[in-house]
Amino acid sequence: MNILTLAWRNIISNPLNLLMSIILFGLGVGLISFLLLFNTQLKDKFDKNLAEIDLVVGAKGSPLQMILCNMYHIDNPTGNIPIKNAAPLLKDLHPLIKKAIPLSLGDNYKSYRIVGSNHDIVELYGGKLKEGQLWKKDLEVTIGKSVADETGLKIGDTFSSAHGFVEDDHVHDEHSFSVTGILEGTGTVMDQLILTNTASVWKVHEGHGDEIETHDHAHEGEEHDHAHGDDHPHDDGHIHDNSNQDLLHHMDQEITSVLIQYKNRTNFQALNFGRNINENTEMQAASPAIEINRLYNMIGVGTDALRGLAILIAIVSALSIFISLFKSMRERKYELALMRVMGAGRSKVFSLIILEGLILAVIGFLIGTILCHIGMETIARYLKADFRYSFTGWRWIQEEWWVLGVSLVLGFVAALIPAIQAARTDINKTLSEK
Repeated sequence: MNILTLAWRNIISNPLNLLMSIILFGLGVGLISFLLLFNTQLKDKFDKNLAEIDLVVGAKGSPLQMILCNMYHIDNPTGNIPIKNAAPLLKDLHPLIKKAIPLSLGDNYKSYRIVGSNHDIVELYGGKLKEGQLWKKDLEVTIGKSVADETGLKIGDTFSSAHGFVEDDHVHDEHSFSVTGILEGTGTVMDQLILTNTASVWKVHEGHGDEIETHDHAHEGEEHDHAHGDDHPHDDGHIHDNSNQDLLHHMDQEITSVLIQYKNRTNFQALNFGRNINENTEMQAASPAIEINRLYNMIGVGTDALRGLAILIAIVSALSIFISLFKSMRERKYELALMRVMGAGRSKVFSLIILEGLILAVIGFLIGTILCHIGMETIARYLKADFRYSFTGWRWIQEEWWVLGVSLVLGFVAALIPAIQAARTDINKTLSEK
């Protein structure tokens, strides 16, 4: 009988100890693995959606709420800002701003947010058309991959929006949106959005109809060409859209926010740009990088507490393995002495006990890993239903190899003292006591 088979038979000979040890070990490993898996995916989502945005400008309120709403679309707006206040940011040739992208929020379709903006937002997140074309006219929309997959919307389909971000809220059935394009998946928030122009968001809300009609028809000729002539890709392959200039014809209207990219992030004026807006205007500016780091710190407190609990469980489980092996070794002293008489050296007896500890650790690791991934997949469904973000439990991350290594070390350490004592067993004394 080889040493591995013998170690396995020794383990299963005491199923109660086996069960207690591996359940404890599995819980510790599972909780640590779950935290690593969740944090990795959460950080991936946040980092991808930063999209090199340097500043978000909107209504005064919570800076973090403004970032979560306008970049991650998982919170409510802090309010709206008049275009007359945001006009300096939207004008061409601003000395600090490379790109200013207006956002107008307020409606949804089946909980997917409708965002009024210009074509720059597609380029910002690296979006590419899968079918159809980008929106050109009022009430035309281009939808993200997740929207198309979950709602079944296709090119040419029409739908009415619901007010707010709750699916069963008041429906604006007096206006219908038409789908003109579907984007390829990007793995960013773009997949969850329904994109249209700003005028469409104004149009579906009461009190804006007359102004929007002016937007549709009054600026014909030269101004209309300026506003819409760049809807198609230029020779450089990028999509250009001059609707920011068209917004400046509607100073009495409002938008939700402006996403800003700087021309030069190291410019001294750029570093103070946000503070100047906060101190000298009725608007609020927030840095996505700073606010997301604050969010990480807030989440980190709870994560650290859970990680500490998981480590404590893992240590207790290692102690349980130690007690189990030590007790087993004491009960099997006569058996171990017979092994020595039959030719097994001290090293083989030592290896046998160490192997038992490692086997228990591997079983605990496997159980913990299975629990981790099943738990993550279960929670992912709720996260997707509530926030429209796709998480998955069926993903292996690099850090799990480290968890396996730590598990083996714990199993080895737990078995070390019993193994040393087993190897030092006094054959004559043990057999004479029998």
